[in-house]
Amino acid sequence: MKQASVFLAITSVVALSIGVAGCDKKAMSAATAESKAASVDSSRGIQVPEAQKQYLGIEPAGTEHGGDLLVLPGRVAFRPQAQAAIGAPMAGRVVAVLVRAGEVVKAGTPLIAIDSADAAAGRASLDQAATRLASAENLFKRQTEMVEKGVGLEIDRQEAEARLKEARAEHERASHTARLIGSGQGIRFTLKAPADGVVMAIRATVGASVVPGGDALIEIGDPSRLLVVAQVPEGELRRIVVGQEAEIELPALSARLAARIENFSPRVDPDSRRAQIYLSLPKRTADAAAGVRAGMLAQVTLRVAGDEGLSVPTAAVLIKDGKRRVVYVERKDGGFDARDVQTGRNQNGRVVILQGLKPGERIVVRGALLLDNQAEQLL
Repeated sequence: MKQASVFLAITSVVALSIGVAGCDKKAMSAATAESKAASVDSSRGIQVPEAQKQYLGIEPAGTEHGGDLLVLPGRVAFRPQAQAAIGAPMAGRVVAVLVRAGEVVKAGTPLIAIDSADAAAGRASLDQAATRLASAENLFKRQTEMVEKGVGLEIDRQEAEARLKEARAEHERASHTARLIGSGQGIRFTLKAPADGVVMAIRATVGASVVPGGDALIEIGDPSRLLVVAQVPEGELRRIVVGQEAEIELPALSARLAARIENFSPRVDPDSRRAQIYLSLPKRTADAAAGVRAGMLAQVTLRVAGDEGLSVPTAAVLIKDGKRRVVYVERKDGGFDARDVQTGRNQNGRVVILQGLKPGERIVVRGALLLDNQAEQLL
């Protein structure tokens, strides 16, 4: 029995040794295969078998001199002088709306009729002010003549001059009120269009009470005097100049129009960090003008000067450890070195390299993840 036990123990040890040797052999085979796929040598960089190099795209890093296309959101708007909001000059009640929304009007066209007790008082005040002004002018003229003849007093002439100034100021105020209510008699007056245009909105209804300083009763805009307002990130303002040409795309009309930058807004919005630029539209035919409307969405495309620097495809830059930017550079001996770089602007599928590369160095621009499966692609 003792001999049998010893024999079994020896047999178990031998079997275990053979099993361990077999596992070591498989592990060594796997390691060998992996080293053949891509081996790292500090003196030779990353070595890739020739069969796998066909999956890598390699090209020299080039200097970027060309311009960039800057695409900005925008909208069509009226020029400030092309839109008028007309309110009630005095309290009253709307008795008639004389135009319709969308109607083309000329300057002086009657818009809204209003009854107001203040209108009658305003017309009466103008008549009274005109009478007082005429009387003050006659008194001042008489006192001036008397002083010149030596029979009048200078203090009386000065007093007459002061009354004349007061009468003129009162007459001007009354004339202004009369101009607002227009000609006519009694309590009714009519609001009229201050300029040619199209009735954009009517907010007055028959029977509604109106007061001066309240909401506008009617809005008029001139559709031939439009511009495009675009939003520009504050970091791009330095690359835009007044007079620069642009292209405007109007998705609603499937149309593209040439434009030119007229001016900049003097401030940057503190929330969006954007500033407004204003672009003029070209002179259009009547048919084209009818299609372009204030409020339409627009897309503005500008060709701006590019920042000179090395430009590489974004696929060439890998992210390591969440923050490092790495580019794989080809060595003369065929190996590849991981090079840390500092990146700049990323646009149109390319990224500017600020530091870490030299012009002409050959880099992996396609398949870089085959060299480093622990990195992430730069998007």
